[in-house]
Amino acid sequence: MSDSKTPFRAGHVALVGRPNVGKSTLLNAAVGAHIAVVSPRPQTTRQRVLGVVTEENWQIAFVDTPGLLSRPSHAMDRHMHRGVQSTLDEVDSVCLVIEALRLNDDDRFVLKQVQASGRPVSLVVNKIDLHRQRERLLPFLQRISELADFEQVHLVSAQRSDGIQSWLNGLSKQLPECAPLYDADTLTDRSERFLAGEFVREQLMRQLREEIPYATAVIVEKFEVDGKMRHIAATIWVGRDGHKGIVIGRGGERLKSVGTSARLAMESLFNGPVNLELWVKVRPDWVEDESALRELGLNT
Repeated sequence: MSDSKTPFRAGHVALVGRPNVGKSTLLNAAVGAHIAVVSPRPQTTRQRVLGVVTEENWQIAFVDTPGLLSRPSHAMDRHMHRGVQSTLDEVDSVCLVIEALRLNDDDRFVLKQVQASGRPVSLVVNKIDLHRQRERLLPFLQRISELADFEQVHLVSAQRSDGIQSWLNGLSKQLPECAPLYDADTLTDRSERFLAGEFVREQLMRQLREEIPYATAVIVEKFEVDGKMRHIAATIWVGRDGHKGIVIGRGGERLKSVGTSARLAMESLFNGPVNLELWVKVRPDWVEDESALRELGLNT
């Protein structure tokens, strides 16, 4: 229960930034659960994911968004950009996430987008754990602060959960006074079916090389719950015939590895056993196929 002397605050906050700054890792650290897929590759996130953090006097509903690029290269990128713009119109405030000691043209492009939204903008400088000489951060922060009038500035390491609670506490003070938006035990608004497909795609991003992961997509064909057991079947789309054999691997070893790792992630979050079946099919150039993007829910 909230302290009667302290008004409850709640609201939606967008996590926005260029690819690979650690937005999804930041969301997972805030929520305390693996609800957003993470890989070392940029543009792992394709669809926005809601993550809810509830404490005694406040509730923050974070919206993790795909990384923005100043020059989108294909239809899927353009669809993702439109989804981010739609999110900016709906939230109460924005956290611009950048990487410590790195600022490039894509970061500047994203800053202009969030400024244009008219929403209050806080700056989150992530990956501070990668830099031992912290004194170098001060001139970097001074340079960044000249670009915009940020509501707050926070230094964090999402990977190590360093600075996360301070960031959450500070951010909560910006939220409007209102009743909770979600039940106290809610972590995300995404279904288990959606998360299952994301966990498969996460392993494709982690285990495949070069451009191949970006030409893969996952459709969950079956999701059935039998007691504590979940029976899940999913199809992995690839864009070329030559990619199918690479995803499957010699003797099926790559597909088996992807399936095992994805299943373990599902079992951890779903808190129960999972029977997972995977198939690989070719759908030529699906990243430029409007009907394919609609089927994947990427044409918002």
